[in-house]
Amino acid sequence: MTPPEKRMWNMLRQEPLQALHFRRQVPLGRYYADFASHEARLVIEIDGVTHATDEAIFYNASRTAFLQSQGYRVVRFTNVEIMNDLDGVFEVILDAATPTRLGFADPPSPQGGGRTALPDNP
Repeated sequence: MTPPEKRMWNMLRQEPLQALHFRRQVPLGRYYADFASHEARLVIEIDGVTHATDEAIFYNASRTAFLQSQGYRVVRFTNVEIMNDLDGVFEVILDAATPTRLGFADPPSPQGGGRTALPDNP
């Protein structure tokens, strides 16, 4: 795993996200999701610099469309976001997760950090 993937994995294994039972390298159709929670129907993708090419952008759009067709929400973060604003990443994941799965009426907001990425969801 890359350092951003390790950092994400450690965060996903902590409360309250632990309740969503995220898994790594989850096969979904012909793709592998970086992290997925079947319970929350949520996929988290981590994009490095190689994801900025036209070819990668097209591939990621196709991949996201497939995952959404399977009932998953897709949230993407860059390596930089994970390494520099983990509180913001945490907030976005909580917002994207089904609040009832976490036992909250409304998702809590951690101290610091702001919204760093928007879910790839129409």
